Amino acid sequence: MLRTTLFAMGQPESRAPIATDRPSGVPWPPGSATGVGSLPGTDIVEAVRLVFDELPDFPHLPELPARGPGADLIGRGAAFLVDLHVDLQPSGWRLTDRPGIDARRASDFLSRDLDALEEYAADYTGALKLQAAGPWTLAASLERTRGDRALADMGACRDIATSLAEGLVAHIADVQRRVRGATVCLQLDEPSLPAVLAGQVPSATGYRTVAPIDEPVAVEILRDVTARIEGQNAVPIAHCCAPHPPVTQLRSAGMRGVGVDALLMTARDDEALGEGVEAGLSLFLGLLPTLGPGAPPTVREVVAPARALWRRLGFDPEQLGSTVVVTPSCGLAGASPGWARTAMRLARQAGRVLVESPEVGES
Repeated sequence: MLRTTLFAMGQPESRAPIATDRPSGVPWPPGSATGVGSLPGTDIVEAVRLVFDELPDFPHLPELPARGPGADLIGRGAAFLVDLHVDLQPSGWRLTDRPGIDARRASDFLSRDLDALEEYAADYTGALKLQAAGPWTLAASLERTRGDRALADMGACRDIATSLAEGLVAHIADVQRRVRGATVCLQLDEPSLPAVLAGQVPSATGYRTVAPIDEPVAVEILRDVTARIEGQNAVPIAHCCAPHPPVTQLRSAGMRGVGVDALLMTARDDEALGEGVEAGLSLFLGLLPTLGPGAPPTVREVVAPARALWRRLGFDPEQLGSTVVVTPSCGLAGASPGWARTAMRLARQAGRVLVESPEVGES
C-alpha cells in the first residue's frame, strides 16, 4: 500500500520514479490539452473549427447538448447501441421495441457531427478523442420497458454493455475511415459509476435505490468494452466528474487514462491516483472551472492544482507534463461561447507550462 498522506518535515513521502515502461499506444505528446466533450451552441461546424483551432495537438469531437433530446449524454450514448432501441418518455430515456423519434434524431445528430469532422479534419494526423456514455452510466439512466432501471437487471446490464461495445467498434471504424491520419482515443463517460458501486442510484419511482453492483462484476463488464475498443486499435480512456472517482477500478478495467476534476480531488483520492500513475496511467485533469470567473485566471493559477497534487504524491516534477493531460472541467455546454474558447486556450497554455516549467514548488 502506498502511504501518500504521510509527511516528514513538511515534505511528502518520497516515491520511486514512475515506471519507464509506460503503456504502449498513447498517442498524445507531452504537454497536451484536450476537451472533455460538451460545448455551448448548436452549430457543429463552428464547434469543430473551434476545437481544432484551440486544441490542435489533441482535438476532440465536440458534443452540443443545446440541440435538444438526442444530443444529451444518454440520448447520444444510446445512439451507439446495436439491436437495442430507446425512446424518450416524460421520465427519461427508456428501452423499447423500436426506436422513437428522439432516438432517430440522436442518430441524425451523430451523422451530421461526423460529416463536419470529416470535412474539416480529413487531413489531420495525431490523437483524436471521441466520447460516449459508458455502460454503467447508460444502465443507471435507461429504464426498462416495464419501468425500472436497467441497472436493476444484470442481464440488461450485460446486454447494454455488449450492444454498446459493438456500436463503438463501428463508430471508431467510421472515424478511422473518415480521418485516416488520426489515432482514435475513445473516452467512456462514467459519471454514475460511483453511485452504481455504492448502491446510490435511485429506482425509477424514486422511493428506493438500486442494489449496488459488485466491484468485480463492474470491472469485468467495463473490461469487456475496453477490450473491444483496443481491438479496434483505439486507446480507451474513462472520465468521471464525480467526487472521489473510482480510479482503481477504472484502471483495472484497462483504461489508459482517467479524467477527473482536479478541483474536487482531496487527500482521500491520493493513494488511488498515485498507484495509477506509478502503473503508467495518464491523468486527464480538469483544471479550469465550468463557468468563467469574473476575470480569466492566469496560466500560473490554472496549473496550481496540478502542481499541488503532484507535490502531495511526491513524484519527480519532470514527469508531470508527460503524465498529465490538461482539460477544462466538464460541463462547458452551460458556459458562454467566450469562456469555452478561453478555457480551451488556457488549457493548451497550461499543458505547455507543465512541460516547460514543471517545478511543483512554484505557486
